[in-house]
Amino acid sequence: MTAAPAVPASILIVFGTRPEAIKLFPVVAALRADPRFAVQVCVSGQHRDMLDQVLAIAGIVPDHDLDLMRPGQTLDALTAALLTGLGQVMDQVRPARVIVQGDTATAMAGALAAYYRKIPVDHVEAGLRSGNMYHPWPEEVNRKIIGAMASLHFAPTETAAQALLRENVAPARVHVTGNTVIDALHWVTARIAAEPGLASGLAELEARFAGKRVIGVTSHRRENFGGGLEAIARAVRRIAARDDVAVIFPVHPNPNVRAVMDSALAGLANVALIEPLDYPHFARLLGLAEIMLTDSGGVQEEAPALGKPVLVMRETTERPEGIAAGTARLVGTDEDRIVTEIFTLLDDKQAYEAMARAHNPFGDGRSAHRIVELIGDEIGQEA
Repeated sequence: MTAAPAVPASILIVFGTRPEAIKLFPVVAALRADPRFAVQVCVSGQHRDMLDQVLAIAGIVPDHDLDLMRPGQTLDALTAALLTGLGQVMDQVRPARVIVQGDTATAMAGALAAYYRKIPVDHVEAGLRSGNMYHPWPEEVNRKIIGAMASLHFAPTETAAQALLRENVAPARVHVTGNTVIDALHWVTARIAAEPGLASGLAELEARFAGKRVIGVTSHRRENFGGGLEAIARAVRRIAARDDVAVIFPVHPNPNVRAVMDSALAGLANVALIEPLDYPHFARLLGLAEIMLTDSGGVQEEAPALGKPVLVMRETTERPEGIAAGTARLVGTDEDRIVTEIFTLLDDKQAYEAMARAHNPFGDGRSAHRIVELIGDEIGQEA
């Protein structure tokens, strides 16, 4: 570590959703522990309740809270509000650098607002690409927009780094750091081990489904709204018809998701449709589950860290490393294929163990430390 400057460098960290908060709280903690930096956190409130749960467990009180989410808000209305709101915060703080994470509207608008002010933007989890601008939508294009403006690109894997290099990002700007989600998962599992009460809210379900093989399900992707979600619901219904299986499904609050899942799955003996889980309880679900069935991005990284196979209900993924390593498998939203793949893992021990024992390619729990050192080096060179 280089010596702390006489005046710490001002860093503004911008996020707005639960996944961003999970992946950035290790970076916030590492930066705040370093005397070279003066850190402020700005949240957009893009996911209100789910965001606040992560802030609470991580002990983060935002310096700025835009609280922008409104029911039925369109993407263009949200983006406009984000761009002007984040711009006003940047004009007030005048940071030396802005940090964004991933692929949300908040991250994209934060990067653009910083660019308009000629403030360098550092991108955590850079370089993920599916190659299809509509899958995931709008995240694929959000990432590419951020990538066009970022100063430092913190790629979680070599595959992500190579995607950036193919887009002519200067090699000196691209750094493979691992994914901070593994830092966060290690931290929260250690907290749960020390304080079991943090994740005791699933005890009733654990007792109810004792002796059954738990399938954890999450589904919320925009591109699956409509027919895709309906096929997923039918598949889950068929899976839960097995006597040896139980499904625990934290249902996203979006009415496009909730209406479909309630209609198809409510009241089934082997299905628990529950409210979205806070971070410790979601980590506990990962521990309980034998298989994760998801269309999420983060679950593709988190579950393999605990040795849990992931079936991805999407046609493409911007995380091909998991597919290549064998920790995850694309199954799309075809009802029959989802059911067949789940049953294969339940009934074929060799197939299950091949996925469960595969190497997790997404990190070692030291990503935040690497990111902080790289930012410190960059600021030192600019001084």
